[in-house]
Amino acid sequence: MTDARFCVCVPARDEADRLPILLDALARQDVDGPIRVSILINNTVDDSVAAVARAQAAWGERLHLAVACHDLPPERAHAGTARRLAMEAGLARIDPDRGVLISTDADTRPPSDWISAMLRAIDAGLDIVGGRIVVDDAEPLAAAMDAMQVKLDRYWACVRAIEDDIDPCRWDPAPRHGDHTGASLAILAPLYRAAGGVPAIPAGEDRALVEAAVAAGGRLGHPISVWTRVSARTIGRATGGMADHMQALSDRVARGESTFLPSFDQWRARAAWRRMRRDQPGGDAGVARDEPLLPPMRCDMPLGLDR
Repeated sequence: MTDARFCVCVPARDEADRLPILLDALARQDVDGPIRVSILINNTVDDSVAAVARAQAAWGERLHLAVACHDLPPERAHAGTARRLAMEAGLARIDPDRGVLISTDADTRPPSDWISAMLRAIDAGLDIVGGRIVVDDAEPLAAAMDAMQVKLDRYWACVRAIEDDIDPCRWDPAPRHGDHTGASLAILAPLYRAAGGVPAIPAGEDRALVEAAVAAGGRLGHPISVWTRVSARTIGRATGGMADHMQALSDRVARGESTFLPSFDQWRARAAWRRMRRDQPGGDAGVARDEPLLPPMRCDMPLGLDR
């Protein structure tokens, strides 16, 4: 047991090239004291361990690294198990009552105020903090992909405006973003335990954790001050992860196909349902429990239409 305020938790698989970039960015954070980082290296065939050792030697006491290596059986060698093990290792290194677990991925490059912005949001009353995900400007997108990303950003900004108009949240006010993924996520230790931790599922483990945490009474927020860079790579490590998303998007753009997403009328109906459910017994936790049971929205609107 320790009284440390936070620990950054990183699952990694064959990330010898990316881990030094992440660790350099973490060492340059504007928070005082050592940066505690728990790295779970699983099923790796490259020299990730040596890369971490070099980073530790370079940064000395600034980084307090705890590295565990696992060769998981095929049925468990996925993102859910790896992130759960990384988070559990981090949990043992922080204050059990007020400590903060910070999840990220090995291919991220957070800005220098990433950790401090998350901690400020926690201190302001949030229990879970989602950080906005942006493509690393060191890996510029092709012009067509960049244009598609602009359209996607505009679409999700319209969705958030609808939600804020119909079903505003007092602890997650506008302006806000909408991301809460394992690449940039902070959660209080007691809530993490109450939510049952990261589920050991092949994909979507980060979203499942957030849903369980909100269902357990956690206050989720998306302050625009919290963000990180992620790699634009299209060959990743986790099935269903960011790289798979980027590859699918790139393929559609290359084929000249339209991208379809749920219409804004569907989002208006969903926001109205949330507001109605929030006024019933169970409140916010009831919304988190019941919404996944609703029929999925239809992707019936071509991306690029005005609201």
